[in-house]
Amino acid sequence: MKTLLVPIHPAGWPFIALFAAGTVALNLFSVALGIAGVVLTLWCVYFFRDPERITPVREGLIISPADGVVKMIDKAPPPKELNMGDKDRWRICVFMNVFNVHVNRIPISGTVTALNYRPGKFLNASLDKASELNERQSLGLTLDGGKDIAFVQIAGLVARRILCDVTEGKEMKTGERFGMIRFGSRVDVYLPDGVKPMVAVGQTAIAGETVIADIQAKEPVRAGETR
Repeated sequence: MKTLLVPIHPAGWPFIALFAAGTVALNLFSVALGIAGVVLTLWCVYFFRDPERITPVREGLIISPADGVVKMIDKAPPPKELNMGDKDRWRICVFMNVFNVHVNRIPISGTVTALNYRPGKFLNASLDKASELNERQSLGLTLDGGKDIAFVQIAGLVARRILCDVTEGKEMKTGERFGMIRFGSRVDVYLPDGVKPMVAVGQTAIAGETVIADIQAKEPVRAGETR
């Protein structure tokens, strides 16, 4: 039964109820419309699923905060609003489509030291300029030992609401849920200074499970091949 009944994120219940009510109304006009409403309601339930994840907990591991495809890996300074300096760091961008789980998770244990929400546009989240122009929620986390990491929830083409459930000063553990983005979006991770990515562009990441970097690692940046 556990494998069939996946938990639903609390933010999804109002939408599921709305879709279900719409289905009842549509069915009064046409059976075909009612069937379409059922399909859309089931999709809504699927979208807001919130499955449990098995998070690697070894010290130093940085885990993907989002389900999706690694669309870009480059170097860029953290968002200015976080006041984390202007030195370039490795940035990993994970793009979520409308079929991915959209619950976001903390990439590594630490204390939330910066939060900043900025309204903006709703460009395709896979575009590079979306990191600057789109609506976004930026978070800064200070780790034990003094290193810091930044991660940013970025709204996408059809996303219209970013949810962030943490407060400044809160201590978080790797893999804990901290929010979600509704209906297609992206999460960028700015690794701690000197830390290199351990994923490749095109790789599929799983929030709370996929290791994207390791503070203790000394290996060079990885390449990937389609096979």
